[in-house]
Amino acid sequence: MIYFFLISGVFLGWSLGANHTANIFGTAVASKMVRFKTAAVICSLFVILGAVFGGSGTTATLESLGAVNAMAGAFMVTLAAALSVYWMTKLKLPVSTSQAIIGAILGWNLFSGSHTDFGSLTRIVLSWGAAIVMTATFSALVYMLLRAVLKRSRIHLLILDSYTRVGLIMVGAFGAYSLGANNIANVMGVFVPVAPFKDIGLSGGFTFTGVQQLFLLGGIAIAVGVFTYSRRVIETIGNDLLKLSPLAAFVVVLAESLVLFLFSSRALEGWLLAHGLPAIPLVPVSSSQAIIGGIVGIGIVRRGREIRYKVLGDIALGWLVTPLLAGVITFFGLFVLQNVFSLEVYRPVAPPAIAQPKVRPLPPIGASPKPANESMGDRKTTKGSSPPGKPKTAKPVSIPATQPKKTDKGE
Repeated sequence: MIYFFLISGVFLGWSLGANHTANIFGTAVASKMVRFKTAAVICSLFVILGAVFGGSGTTATLESLGAVNAMAGAFMVTLAAALSVYWMTKLKLPVSTSQAIIGAILGWNLFSGSHTDFGSLTRIVLSWGAAIVMTATFSALVYMLLRAVLKRSRIHLLILDSYTRVGLIMVGAFGAYSLGANNIANVMGVFVPVAPFKDIGLSGGFTFTGVQQLFLLGGIAIAVGVFTYSRRVIETIGNDLLKLSPLAAFVVVLAESLVLFLFSSRALEGWLLAHGLPAIPLVPVSSSQAIIGGIVGIGIVRRGREIRYKVLGDIALGWLVTPLLAGVITFFGLFVLQNVFSLEVYRPVAPPAIAQPKVRPLPPIGASPKPANESMGDRKTTKGSSPPGKPKTAKPVSIPATQPKKTDKGE
């Protein structure tokens, strides 16, 4: 039964692969610089590597927002997020899996009466906005820099074409790794507290942990989604929003990959903290929002005349609808699992015990009260001092008795 519940996580991974491949190779495939099959193979390989070896950083953030503590509950949370992403994919809209899973977790919190950490929620939402702004900024700056360099260098068109093709493959691989590291928490993060896998010891002292096995399963599901259903969304990203040149495609993917890496790297976080610098939060940000931000950044450099604002509005509407839809599906799905199938969708957590204040007993009637600043047994008696609460008494002085003087009488 436990492994059956993991099917929803596999479904969500498939939906992520089908929807988010466009964020990595959509511009390259649409510009005819990289074939779809080549892009699918590279994306699948590196997304699995990123999920297994770099996916633990963002998982703790989701657990702080809402720790789903029952397997049936985790099943419904991921199923609701997967259905939301799948329906948006059918509409050819690049939605956010991060938003879908956050909406589903909030639905679980509402149903179970669990506490929602609004500090973590605020940090996540702000990170989503920061990711869009950062990607747009990186994209605009790098694009202007490369354009200025190319004007001065006068590289032959065929050589530039080959360089661009290699660059698209390299940044695509980097982007796929960053996608796996940052977004695997969306796919399998809710199953981490109830993961059924045990650690496996490998030769050389290495350990393949149960969490890594869980992330491997999610990475494979993403790879299957890449191969089977990602072409539809690639067309939207690559052509509908803004016509991109191969150089612009390279810049957009590079900017998006950097942003995803910044929000998922534990090594970078440790380095920043070690040098007294503010660390970037480890948050599962939306690769869809990041890639759209990169495209808009280039569109701004081009003075915004080529951006198709109707398509951008439809994408933004999908971002708003996705978390709401996932939350509603989760709430009613949990109700059905609990009341129709009698499954445990959450485990009540006892509230933390409240420490009771210590009450000092009243002294017996007739006894002298103790000073307010002293507690029973707190003061230690020293040699030559009286016990606390008792007045000192004068030590009696022994007076030697006088003996009668002897007389000569009676001798």
